[in-house]
Amino acid sequence: MAQKQSFWFSSNGLAALTLISAVSYFLFMEHREHLFQFLPFLIFLLCPLMHIFMHGGHGHESHGGHGEDNAQKGRNDPGYQKGYEDGLRDHKEQQKNQ
Repeated sequence: MAQKQSFWFSSNGLAALTLISAVSYFLFMEHREHLFQFLPFLIFLLCPLMHIFMHGGHGHESHGGHGEDNAQKGRNDPGYQKGYEDGLRDHKEQQKNQ
């Protein structure tokens, strides 16, 4: 099965990148005084963009089920199971000694 070529590497994509680069260059050269004036405020613009683009891989399909997921993983992990049993045994011994 042939892999689909990315839009940005096609002839239309390269033309679009060239056009975007030329427009960006002329906008920057003509309006750089305005850009530097508002440059400190770009940090506030970066916050929502970071939330949008950097939280994409969290898997939002399972809200509120984190505890159940960890419990399920713990049942399958022998180290976790041994630690859990040791903790229960220690707790019972402490209650007997009181």
